[in-house]
Amino acid sequence: MRIDFFTLFPEAFDWFRGQRHVTNAIAQGHELRFFNYRDTTPLTGGQVDDAPYGGGAGMVLRVDVVDAALQAAYGPEGSPGRVIVLAPSGRQFDEALARELAEEPSIALLCGRYEGVDERVREHLATDAVSIGPYVVAGGELPAMVIADAVIRKLPGALGHAESALEESFSEALGGAPEYPHYTRPASYRGWDVPEVLLSGDHAKVREWRLARSRERAQRREGG
Repeated sequence: MRIDFFTLFPEAFDWFRGQRHVTNAIAQGHELRFFNYRDTTPLTGGQVDDAPYGGGAGMVLRVDVVDAALQAAYGPEGSPGRVIVLAPSGRQFDEALARELAEEPSIALLCGRYEGVDERVREHLATDAVSIGPYVVAGGELPAMVIADAVIRKLPGALGHAESALEESFSEALGGAPEYPHYTRPASYRGWDVPEVLLSGDHAKVREWRLARSRERAQRREGG
């Protein structure tokens, strides 16, 4: 799989690129690429944004700038995979979408800044608009890392052990529920004891307890 990031701040991804599951994925043949809008902008002086039509505060990333970056990366035919613009009004990112994107040969993540991206990017250049939640952050770099992180974890070899992702929160093995609680040594600390069933060695009972706790967490999330 290939994940392409389009951004004004490729250096923002330096930490992300060094994470173990990311380096594992790259070692397995998956690819991450980074494109700076300023490198291909058709405007002089590295300009990438402009004032919004109709007035208002802030600046908007221009459609011709984003189009130039995409054409430089993919040519006139466009990307062979999904092109995702990060936007607060987009489809809410969740585990189902992460699984869906992990099946793609490639995805492109378009990071906005300032007041956002010209709507014509969403209408004509992107295949999807995705949000990581109903709130606003300074730019698309953090949302892009969240999406890429969730997708990369699903790629073969990224986690080192395939079993690591089997019973994660919202996985199919847990019926889409949050993961159960985890405990480790010491078995008792300041009077806070590990549940006895986890010390019993009875794997069937441990499994039953974990599934029950997972369902309880799901009910609490739903307000039930």
